[in-house]
Amino acid sequence: MLDFDAGKYALYVWPAYAVSAAVFVWMIADSLLRARRWREELERRKDDRA
Repeated sequence: MLDFDAGKYALYVWPAYAVSAAVFVWMIADSLLRARRWREELERRKDDRA
């Protein structure tokens, strides 16, 4: 069973988890957006060459 009781450190632990989760979400979103832009740029360059 998971134990979510952080005791007297909860004030520091839970915000740290929240910040970490937010950073992971930001990194994933940024990677997906960059991949989309890269793919669009590649298609645009292919169209310009053809």
